[in-house]
Amino acid sequence: MNWFGRRSSRGEDELEAWIQRLHEQRVASGQTQPVDPCPDEEFLRGLAKRSRAISLSDARIDHAATCPTCMNRVVALRNENRERNRKLGYALAAAMCLILVAGIFGWFHFSQNRQQTLALAQPVSKTVDLWNAATDRGEQPGQLQSVELPAAVVRLTVILPRFSPSGEYLIAVTRKEDGTGVVAEGLAPTDAAGQQERISVALDLRTVTAGAYFLSTTHEQDQAAYYYPLRIK
Repeated sequence: MNWFGRRSSRGEDELEAWIQRLHEQRVASGQTQPVDPCPDEEFLRGLAKRSRAISLSDARIDHAATCPTCMNRVVALRNENRERNRKLGYALAAAMCLILVAGIFGWFHFSQNRQQTLALAQPVSKTVDLWNAATDRGEQPGQLQSVELPAAVVRLTVILPRFSPSGEYLIAVTRKEDGTGVVAEGLAPTDAAGQQERISVALDLRTVTAGAYFLSTTHEQDQAAYYYPLRIK
């Protein structure tokens, strides 16, 4: 019951609780005289839960508020409700923790399985020789000798065009020559072999549909991408 008849502040709530405790102590000590017979257990349980189904004009409220027996029972029921809600809160928190742990475990298990699948898949080694391909911007790519890659996990070694700078390159397989529709890519540094610069990356092409694509190389610094025709079989 709100003694102030409006939304209370924290200080008002504390004052109301203090007044209520004093009243309960006064009733429990037998300093009040109840009227009418005691209401049934169901009513007292509803009163302890502050059920909205109970009208404030109900005469049984006045009786319970002045009867030591009813007041003690309402206080006991209220404490039972608090304990039940506390245990329910702990149970919900524990359930949320279990769900979170299960989600993390599931994600970790999925990630581990995916990595193991990639590791178990026997990679196919392929080499693409771009040594004689054009490297000047605006030029058409040089003719490549039947560049084909299988729809598998490919350990691809790319021999870069002559005069290509060393550093890190992004090797990608795209659907279009403008770089859109990336189906696989890998980032790796160059490895010098005599005058040649080479890159080795792993590309997962197992789900790629057979057809015509483009192989692109992009240097980490100038970000200029060069595209070469490629066919996946």
